[in-house]
Amino acid sequence: MENRFLVDSDSLSEEALKRKHRLETDPSSRTDHMAYMEEMEIIESDVCENVISQMKSYDYTKYTAKDVKAALEHETCTIEDFKALLSPAAEPFLEQMAQRARLETGKHFGNTVYMFTPLYIANYCENYCVYCGFNCYNKISRMKLSMEQIEHEMQVIAQSGMEEILLLTGESRGQSNVEYIGEACKLARKYFRMVGLEIYPVNTDEYRYLHECGADYVTVFQETYDADKYETLHLFGHKRVWPYRFDAQERALRGGMRGVAFSALLGLSDFRKDALASALHVYYLQRKYPYAEMSLSCPRLRPIINNDKISPLDVHETQLCQILCAYRIFLPYVGITVSSRESAEFRNGIVKIAATKVSAGVSTGIGDHESKYSGTEADGQQGDEQFEISDSRSLSAMYSDITGEGLQPVLNDYLYV
Repeated sequence: MENRFLVDSDSLSEEALKRKHRLETDPSSRTDHMAYMEEMEIIESDVCENVISQMKSYDYTKYTAKDVKAALEHETCTIEDFKALLSPAAEPFLEQMAQRARLETGKHFGNTVYMFTPLYIANYCENYCVYCGFNCYNKISRMKLSMEQIEHEMQVIAQSGMEEILLLTGESRGQSNVEYIGEACKLARKYFRMVGLEIYPVNTDEYRYLHECGADYVTVFQETYDADKYETLHLFGHKRVWPYRFDAQERALRGGMRGVAFSALLGLSDFRKDALASALHVYYLQRKYPYAEMSLSCPRLRPIINNDKISPLDVHETQLCQILCAYRIFLPYVGITVSSRESAEFRNGIVKIAATKVSAGVSTGIGDHESKYSGTEADGQQGDEQFEISDSRSLSAMYSDITGEGLQPVLNDYLYV
């Protein structure tokens, strides 16, 4: 494990500090990250095997300029072509990749860019993920919004004109159980046309219940598809179980969700292999569930409270642009989201090439939308943020900037009848 992930431990009790140290230094003190816990549903699926076998055999150093040129000339991008486009050999062809990606985006999405905003309703967490600001050993201000507070936050957001919301929690069933999240979904349906979830993975019947409460789609970040690396980063809690997390999107689709979103957290491990696995996860699931809407995100690591040194390994904006262009060429029909982790300048550029969805009016803290949207002093308790954002533009500013780029901002792309 790399020291750049470790957070300040001065505030921990002696007993907690000892346990944290054991988890970090003694692998034998950690549970098997491939073994399901008792209450976790196991499904029969060959998707994981297909994705991981491709990822493990991927040697991106073998691809040449000739392979990249051939991939760009093919009308349909194969898996082998996609591997070439992700390789270092493709970096000198970034302009050509961008031109091809822009063409594919226009074919399938026209001139539109969809907009949404996240709402964090709780930041309690029962996991020790060493890179995350919410992790259970990081001393931050914890908060769980009441239903009255959730509704107030939603009213503030809805007044801005936003029509799609993404509800998020820390990964704590104890503090944010499925029933609590379901009630939040019911409230969200009063104010928004689209309701997404980014919560801890749950079983199929629980996804079905959340869908009945009003949720439309589910986002799950695998963080890294390298199970060995994953083990060193997720030291404690339900999130430690790698295969249960992998199958979350398939369980969500079986539970009736209309759409699912995927990503690795780029910079945790080998970003090229993680990018390959993320796209193949979509590729193979799309063939099993052709009716489902699927999308990819491309988050990079960001600094957190008590550790401002966290940064993505080797994933600079050039590499990120390459990944996004390769995604678009390989999966031309899939939505691509670029979040406020990235700069305004990068997002303004990438929506003209490959991205189709952006967040606006973002806060990763708890209970602070009124103060952030109105500029007033907060008059109550607030929960600390999960990570630092880079692009803090409001909905109106983002709408204006997208329009200025010659694109059409869209606040809703789905109607219930």
